[in-house]
Amino acid sequence: MAKEAGSRFRILVVEDNDAMREGMVQVLRKGGYEVTEAVGGKEAFSQFRRKDVDLVITDYRMEGMDGLQLLKKIKAVSPETEVMVITAYGTIEVAVEAMREGAWDFITKPFSKDELRLKVDKAVGVVEERRAACRLVEENRYLREEIEVRCNYGEIVGESPKMKTVYRTIGKVAESDSSVLIYGESGTGKELVARAIHFNSPRKENPFIRVNCGALAEGVLESELFGHEQGAFTGALRRKRGRFELADRGTLFLDEIGDIPLSTQVKLLRVLQEKEFERVGGEETIRVDVRVIAATHRNLPEDVRRGRFRDDLYYRLYILPIHLPPLRERREDIPLLANHFLERLGREMRKPNLVLADDGLEVLMAYDWPGNVRELENVLERAVVLSERNVIDAGSLSVVVVEGKGTKIAGNSMDLEATLVSVEKELLERALEVAEGVKAKAAQFLGIKESTFYYKLEKYGLVKRGEEG
Repeated sequence: MAKEAGSRFRILVVEDNDAMREGMVQVLRKGGYEVTEAVGGKEAFSQFRRKDVDLVITDYRMEGMDGLQLLKKIKAVSPETEVMVITAYGTIEVAVEAMREGAWDFITKPFSKDELRLKVDKAVGVVEERRAACRLVEENRYLREEIEVRCNYGEIVGESPKMKTVYRTIGKVAESDSSVLIYGESGTGKELVARAIHFNSPRKENPFIRVNCGALAEGVLESELFGHEQGAFTGALRRKRGRFELADRGTLFLDEIGDIPLSTQVKLLRVLQEKEFERVGGEETIRVDVRVIAATHRNLPEDVRRGRFRDDLYYRLYILPIHLPPLRERREDIPLLANHFLERLGREMRKPNLVLADDGLEVLMAYDWPGNVRELENVLERAVVLSERNVIDAGSLSVVVVEGKGTKIAGNSMDLEATLVSVEKELLERALEVAEGVKAKAAQFLGIKESTFYYKLEKYGLVKRGEEG
């Protein structure tokens, strides 16, 4: 077992007796383990801070910092690191205290080479089990919804020619390990495409980790991506693994990558090129096997031209590009999307058999959807919540007319009556525009009686008295 795990299992031997320390190091290295050594507790903890260690074997009695003090400091920084304490014959109370403080096991002097090998071999199994459990806990912090997700194209909905092109591209790039850059306006479904690529790839059984680069400050972003060591900055109370480590053998989705600061872009480029990095405040180089999928709504070539985005990073990401069309360029998908969202909302809100009326569909089809699919979903959710019926019609969707295009107050007027008049007139005109001049339909959009609508049109001089729609 030692030789199988040796290349990845790292041991730190701490002993102030030179002959005994060198003997243990020699035995363990012959067993195939990666071994470092330290003369005392302070030196050991300094080494521990600089590089990852799976098992610490430490003598109890040492000058300066003894084995129990070292044990406590190690566990405070890295609870998953196992510690075995070497005790003198007849000091069982020391062993009990060490176990109480979190030691995995103890070994009593004098001990044979075979006894040491047996203890360490057992530690390998324990550490591997602990490592897998800790990894799962950390992944779950970010991936509670992803653990059970196994999809083809999941929530991606559409049968338009442009979306069929996207599906074909997903199928082609999924088998590759090359970087993918998904670009398109906000709300077009870039994360859904990233998930579809991952879950149709050979990495599908491994983690899919997401980072919203635009939502994190520079210092926080580096810690999230690369992790940090204890004391690396104020508030860094213990070592933390970053998203690159969590995504090892899986996929890392970097959303809004165009918002990453230039200083972080340099470090990201290195990971993409060399597959290695250091934690913030750390010195040990960590190697990972991660496929990166990035997404942005920004014009990255323009950002490169203006010096806001590194050209070498752009070309490293732009190996397999996927463009997601805005919803206004694939309007034929609106009915499919709307019915898909209504079916899901009906289940979630316990409103079965939700139906989209023809006039409601007309409202959705007439709107430009600057927020794309996300905006369509939000509008339908509001309509379902506010509607007292199962039919989503033009009246239910009047919010699209009112809020979707936005209302502006001219100048900096604080005259309430004049502002309300201006807004009301604008809404009347907008309703007529959406209804293509059909006044009965415009009144329905605004949720008012037709007679009231005509009265207001006459009031604002938008129609001559007696004119019919």
